[in-house]
Amino acid sequence: MTTGLRYVYAVCRPFGAALQSQLTGVAGAPPKLLHHRGLVAVVSAVPERDFAEEALRAHLEDLEWLTATARAHQGVIDALTTVTTPLPLRLGTVFRDDSGVRMMLEAREGDFLRTLDRLAGRVEWGVKVYAESSTAEEPAASPEAAGSGEAAPEAENGPAAGKAMSGRDYLRRRSRSVREHESGLRRAEEFADRLHERLAARAEDSRLHALQSAALSGASGRNVLNAAYLVPRAQSEEFVEIVDRTKDEMPGVRVELTGPWAAYSFAGGKP
Repeated sequence: MTTGLRYVYAVCRPFGAALQSQLTGVAGAPPKLLHHRGLVAVVSAVPERDFAEEALRAHLEDLEWLTATARAHQGVIDALTTVTTPLPLRLGTVFRDDSGVRMMLEAREGDFLRTLDRLAGRVEWGVKVYAESSTAEEPAASPEAAGSGEAAPEAENGPAAGKAMSGRDYLRRRSRSVREHESGLRRAEEFADRLHERLAARAEDSRLHALQSAALSGASGRNVLNAAYLVPRAQSEEFVEIVDRTKDEMPGVRVELTGPWAAYSFAGGKP
């Protein structure tokens, strides 16, 4: 092993298949296997100037650096998933040297082995459901129609052009729009609940994650389901078909499937 700190991607059981020859990890170094008793830590050397405690803390505030590091970390996990069942460790897990990694493996050996047994031959699928914008977004109030008895300005185009709308008419129309919005959102949430029940029944385990904010995720529509499912690899095709069949069941609802992933959501056991 070359000099530098040890970055740890995952823990797994020993496996015979070779990793991709051109695979590089965090900071451009190829991942190596560090064996200790019945476990293997997948590690690579990283420079102390970037991964010592204070430097790493500062880098984690740098979005560009963090994105590149997360991409390299995930690339190694994805490569491992094709040849074995990895137990991914948290981004930025670093030790001083091989001895520190082995001490970690020994201290957590029982937990690692139990979790690896539970996850063996299984992958994680992610499913998100969105109420599309027309369903999810409540109409904005019109400042011109603030007064209940005042006429709203004349419309510039359309069938109502040249005809003023009274404040009462505006409020009646807005009330109807709000009811339609609430009804559409409720239908989307009920659909998401039914889909989750159906998928959870086909999976060995499931996790409901916090719903994502559109402002943070950049996804269109309102997120009404954000779930992960632990599925035996041999049953993944059937699981995917179930999700695919639901995609056109409900107008105004979008279903997104991601995976298969290493079982990040299930690495810590039952919550």
